[in-house]
Amino acid sequence: MIKPISPTEAAARLDELWSPRVLAEVDDAYVKVAKVQGTLAWHSHADEDELFYVLKGALRIELEDGVVELGEGQMCVVPKGVRHNPVAEQECHLLLIERKSTRHTGDEVTGLTRSIDEQRRPL
Repeated sequence: MIKPISPTEAAARLDELWSPRVLAEVDDAYVKVAKVQGTLAWHSHADEDELFYVLKGALRIELEDGVVELGEGQMCVVPKGVRHNPVAEQECHLLLIERKSTRHTGDEVTGLTRSIDEQRRPL
């Protein structure tokens, strides 16, 4: 049976920062939510675009050639191959859309890196 999902409520229930969780699958993409604060890591995804949509708060995405500032209700797509570093000064809730092959922090591995199995854990 198809059931409605509230990304806003799902993100608010998260208890870990920088640990995205899969809410749904659409063809070859995952729809995820995350609660973030602070800095993730400079990284890129060689073969995948990444969509960031701010559900609550504000997100700064640092790029090698500038910065994208997002507020609630705003989104942007970081194209494949573009190095970026997501930063949230205060707690921020995100909806992310990524291909299933997208690794959390690309080729960079940090203490915040989460595997797809970790991201697929139930909320």
